[in-house]
Amino acid sequence: MTITQNELESRLWDAANALRGPVDPADFKTYVFPMLFWKWISDTWVYEHDAAFDEYGDDLDDEIEADFHRFELPKGTLWSEVTEKVTNLGAEIAKTFQRIEMANPRSLAGVFGDASWGNQERIPESALLGLIRAFNKITLDPSTVSHDLLGAGYEYLLKNFADESGKKAGEFFTPREVVNLLVGILQPEPGDSVYDPSCGSGGMLVAMINQLRESGKDHRALKAYGQEINLTTASIARMNLFLHEIEDFDIKRGDTLRAPAFKDTTGAVRRFDVVIANPPFSLANWGADRWTSDPRAIWGVPPAKNGDYAFVQHMVSSMQAESGRVGVVMPHGVLFRGGAEAKIRQGLIEQDSLEAVVGLPPNLFYSTSIPACLLIFRDKKPAKRKKHVLFIDGSARFIKGKNQNLMSEEDVSVLIEAYKTGNDPDGANVRLVPFEEIEQNGFDLNIGRYINVAAEEAADLGAVLVAYADARQHRVDTEAEMFKRLAAAGIDLSVFGASDE
Repeated sequence: MTITQNELESRLWDAANALRGPVDPADFKTYVFPMLFWKWISDTWVYEHDAAFDEYGDDLDDEIEADFHRFELPKGTLWSEVTEKVTNLGAEIAKTFQRIEMANPRSLAGVFGDASWGNQERIPESALLGLIRAFNKITLDPSTVSHDLLGAGYEYLLKNFADESGKKAGEFFTPREVVNLLVGILQPEPGDSVYDPSCGSGGMLVAMINQLRESGKDHRALKAYGQEINLTTASIARMNLFLHEIEDFDIKRGDTLRAPAFKDTTGAVRRFDVVIANPPFSLANWGADRWTSDPRAIWGVPPAKNGDYAFVQHMVSSMQAESGRVGVVMPHGVLFRGGAEAKIRQGLIEQDSLEAVVGLPPNLFYSTSIPACLLIFRDKKPAKRKKHVLFIDGSARFIKGKNQNLMSEEDVSVLIEAYKTGNDPDGANVRLVPFEEIEQNGFDLNIGRYINVAAEEAADLGAVLVAYADARQHRVDTEAEMFKRLAAAGIDLSVFGASDE
């Protein structure tokens, strides 16, 4: 008997709520997703076993049955075999996860993360029993829940966990409307390789597959790759892709800027057809010391206290020749900040790989209230856009929310259409700007220089502080250059209250 999406979502949220009280909502995902995944593979294994027995009856043996199973579950690791134990339940679950991972080393190694299941201060046994009781009300085999339904349920939990944990959610969840906008702009095709260097929970990779599936194209031919620095979040991404019935993927854990995990046979970063990401904004201590001789630093090493252009250069370096396109979410500061970032920005524009700058509405993200934009790069731009950059101001396309603003499906569609056509379909404010005009503006990409910015929402404190910090840094850089020239001319800097050291 199948269940509806509303029923599934309600039961999944009941399971999560079993942890409420003793477990911080920001940690719900650490425990709920591994249990959900285990329940799914266990119920599915039983379903597959029954199907094998129905076909072969008493002639069924281990060798024949193995062909029916996607994952191997050693004896004693089924949900029903473990969850009925009455002592040291958390420790038993941890051992079960280890056994399942060891039995499936190629596909499931490390997939359950590193939660301390036996630590009753982290997750009391009463909360764990409540979680089990809630999951016992759901059967998660193919006869009850399709992959589409299960994937949608997983995304429902991700969204709810993000709402519960607020700013802490930024590391693993990007608002779906932003993801759908980026995916709609980049337009994945069957056979493409898709890469997210800061993949979080895998939402952008899943959205690529979903778009192909919804448009009737062969999503199974898409190859998905991702890297994520946080172990728990990387595990969530892998479970997410499995539950969405995605076969050909590779999620690696690690620091993309310090140690990119995907390399070609020459040792250079591997190249992909589509590169998409929402990296952490303005990351400090990102590993600048290692980039002085890094081939990804094509136009220079970004500031040690701000890794925005490290991610951008990494992604552009990972773009396949001819077919390659890149879409990345960035804070507005990357459009106009000076110093090393200005030189990198100039290099990207002069190379003519920057195709579009899309201004987003304010206050969309969990992790920051800083105004954001999309940068779109292509290895081979359309003829009409060569030596030009398309500017789109989407800052007014939002629905005012209590804690966060939202974009409707229509808002997303309007901005995708504006990108595709280069026209202004409905108040999106679009302009194709020639290289010469950008050069005259000192390679400043601030959207307001080229088109009238539409949003009238008052600047919030976060935006004001960023603008102040950028202006202050510009003043410091300018003064440093002035003092350098004065010192070279033999002028005593103590007159200005400065040191010539």
